[in-house]
Amino acid sequence: MNLRQRLGRDQAGDGASSGTFLGIRPAESAPDRYQVIKKQLHRELIAKLDLAQLENLDDAERRSQVERVARRLLVESEIRLTRVDEERLITELLHDTFDLGPITPLLLDEEISDILVNTHRQVYVERLGKLELTPIAFRDDAHLRLIIDRIISRVGRRIDESTPLVDARLPDGSRVNAIIPPAAIDGPILSIRRFRRRALSIDDLLGLGSFTAEIAQFLTAAVHARLNMLITGGTGSGKTTLLNILSRYIPDDERIVTVEDSAELQLQQPHVVRLETRPPNIEGKGQITQRDLVRNSLRMRPDRIIVGEVRGDEVLDMLQAMNTGHDGSLTTLHANGPRDALHRLENLVLMAGHSLPDRAIREQIASALEIMVHVSRISDGSRKVLSVQELLGMEGPVVTMQEIFRFVPSGIDAEGRVKGHFEASGIVPRCLDRIRLAGIEVPGEIFERGRRFMGTR
Repeated sequence: MNLRQRLGRDQAGDGASSGTFLGIRPAESAPDRYQVIKKQLHRELIAKLDLAQLENLDDAERRSQVERVARRLLVESEIRLTRVDEERLITELLHDTFDLGPITPLLLDEEISDILVNTHRQVYVERLGKLELTPIAFRDDAHLRLIIDRIISRVGRRIDESTPLVDARLPDGSRVNAIIPPAAIDGPILSIRRFRRRALSIDDLLGLGSFTAEIAQFLTAAVHARLNMLITGGTGSGKTTLLNILSRYIPDDERIVTVEDSAELQLQQPHVVRLETRPPNIEGKGQITQRDLVRNSLRMRPDRIIVGEVRGDEVLDMLQAMNTGHDGSLTTLHANGPRDALHRLENLVLMAGHSLPDRAIREQIASALEIMVHVSRISDGSRKVLSVQELLGMEGPVVTMQEIFRFVPSGIDAEGRVKGHFEASGIVPRCLDRIRLAGIEVPGEIFERGRRFMGTR
């Protein structure tokens, strides 16, 4: 039975009436006809190709073999397609067979930072800070589930009804989250946080107006001088991007241990040890948590520990590490503001079951952290450093901070972009002496009260 006969039989089984070409009624749209052909041709390709052998070929040889078999099947079935549709069909078959199906082209677009698949029918992307709906769709839930399984199997993880949600990463480092029924009511859902092929530099953030040269000078000096730093902000605010950039100012002669849920940090130093958590296996055993890794990292003679994001019971171990000789450590935290970040840290310690008095927890936080940087994605989609704070210690039962720099919005321009400026608070940070002792000169005039800095964008 050739492809044309198989198409007709399958469509008849789906209730197609006689006299329809490929089981498609004249009133049905061209996209419907195209999808039917693509689905059946893909089945035929899988049956005829040795996929294990193709995996060992380079992209050009792989495409050549798939293209040759696909064209032969089209000729044998007497299916007529335009040249454009034929080329598109073969490209999509390659994506379906070896890559991530219809979202593969999105992964090649450098302007896209997030790919959000809300069931097989709806795919959104975040482009330049703004969400937009794409015309892309999967054939059905089974097609989307196939792509999800392909992603997670490559990193040795699983997803099924008993474990319906999973975190993974793509070969390029992009972060992936998938969730399927019964946890996802309307069908499988896939979220991908893109990993840039070219890591952003501090000059890139300056050009985007995320902060100014003066703020950058202070923050990079603080990293070099081994001040413990916490970067806070909401989801997608740029915390990890800023952490990546600032980490480049750690000297090359230091040993750095990174701890992450899903590895996405891009440290450039030669002496970096990367640790990643692991979920439990099918028997519920073998789980490795961030707390396990933070505790273990203390036995690895690190000069600095970088935790991609503190979110659970590892927080106290991280604070203790910062208090016991691992100066210059960095981490990020989800929070809506600097003061909210302190409350979140305190709550994480309490939620982990540590029976410590509130004051003892706050003293740990105040003595461990020295600099806090709060970042946000504002209404026009851009990301900015909204506040740079120095932690001073305790005043009674309260952790005290002083703001060094801040972003002051002043309205919206004709193109919908947020206008504003960065300014110094007029407070000279106490840590400036420590920065200068490290041999780094930061001019005192950048902290003068009312001094404004205009970021470019």
